[in-house]
Amino acid sequence: MRILSSLAVAALLLNAPAIAQDDLDPATMASQDGEPEVVAEQDDGPLRGTVTDDSAWQDLGIAIAAFATNRDVDTPANAQGTEALGLELARVVYNDLRFNGLFRPVGPDALPRPSYDQITAPAFGTWQGRSAEMLVHGFVRANDDGRLTVGCYLYDVALQTELVREGWVVSPAEWRRAAHRCADLVYSRLSGEDPFFDSRIAYIAETGPKDNRVKRLAIMDSDGANHRFITNGQSTALSPRYSPDYSRIAYLSYVDGNPRIYVYDIDSGRQQLVTESPNATFAPRWSPDGRYILYSMAVSGNTDIYRVRSDGSGRPERLTSGPAIEVGGSYSPDGSRIVFESDQSGAQQCYVMDADGSNQRRISFFGGRCATPEWSPRGDQIAFTHIAGDFRIAVMNPNGRNMRQLTNAWHDEGPTWAPNGRIIQFFRTERNSGDTSIWQVDLTGDNERRLRTPVGASDPAWGPVLP
Repeated sequence: MRILSSLAVAALLLNAPAIAQDDLDPATMASQDGEPEVVAEQDDGPLRGTVTDDSAWQDLGIAIAAFATNRDVDTPANAQGTEALGLELARVVYNDLRFNGLFRPVGPDALPRPSYDQITAPAFGTWQGRSAEMLVHGFVRANDDGRLTVGCYLYDVALQTELVREGWVVSPAEWRRAAHRCADLVYSRLSGEDPFFDSRIAYIAETGPKDNRVKRLAIMDSDGANHRFITNGQSTALSPRYSPDYSRIAYLSYVDGNPRIYVYDIDSGRQQLVTESPNATFAPRWSPDGRYILYSMAVSGNTDIYRVRSDGSGRPERLTSGPAIEVGGSYSPDGSRIVFESDQSGAQQCYVMDADGSNQRRISFFGGRCATPEWSPRGDQIAFTHIAGDFRIAVMNPNGRNMRQLTNAWHDEGPTWAPNGRIIQFFRTERNSGDTSIWQVDLTGDNERRLRTPVGASDPAWGPVLP
């Protein structure tokens, strides 16, 4: 996504909804590869002198009104036209913000619909009467070239002040990305944290009976929309993970019963074989610089952690060599350490080692077992599957202290972090049917949400924020 010059920003957003279409420079605004182009941005940093604890943020009322339009015209993004699309845009923003545990938003279906000229001149008295503390306004406009301009504004109702604004020119197919970017704008401005809504999830789509599942690689938006299958199910796909730059997905595939690690290029649709072996292979994971892929492989009954270059060149390098079973390496964000699970103490526990395999040390000393550890993008916590009778999602500090369980179901496993390290997704298996589904929970453990998928879903992998 390319940011426009300050001159273009000022010209477009001085009075955004009222600006003439001719003021948009098609050469400057040209979209590349279907990505939305940034129209404008004004950001003075997070709010200062406001509440910072989670319980207080939950009292922050945000009114998210339907996005206005200058004229209701048909658009490929919505068969009912730009007026109906404005309502859908606001609904996406509302749903993004209400499931993260920080805010108390009210959505467009419960609010008056502002006119087009009120987007930059809100009727603050109306919103004060509804006890709104913050107000999100927006607009959607159909351009002559077939694309859409979407604007997003955040206001402080009490101060009657605009806090931030931003806009995008998008293809009709990308309208949801504009809504997610609006939610990201609000989230970042009010919390001071990095955004995460404009991101995607890879996962394993499951169909068929419990004892004969067909497992395909699939991707979708962070809220479960825009779903599509990547593989056809002729071979089993497992353990997807996005590359740090979002351009590729590494995953494990069993072709003719033999495990192979592939890297799928998202833009081209091509995939490259990274490594293959007749030996059982598990859990490919990227290094933070994208140069290596960690994985586990069982040779002669001994399972160790290996790394291989992500382009498939060179020979795999073994990082662990003891008699124990070592599985599931995950790099720290700086690439200096790896967290993994091992039974070298006699039971399945979590360990940390240096990136070259040296200095191994156990970090989990609480009751039960520790499996599938995943380092937070912030580096401050490790999510894992805590096995103590039931399987639950838990977090701990990198030294193993301050363990907290976040879920309390029969079988939750496979945590994956949101790009900003605040939300965790995982998959849940039902006791009797074996059906699987993707869920997410925030770090308080109080805000669980199921992501709807067209078929059964397991092993989610949250990618970085889209470029």
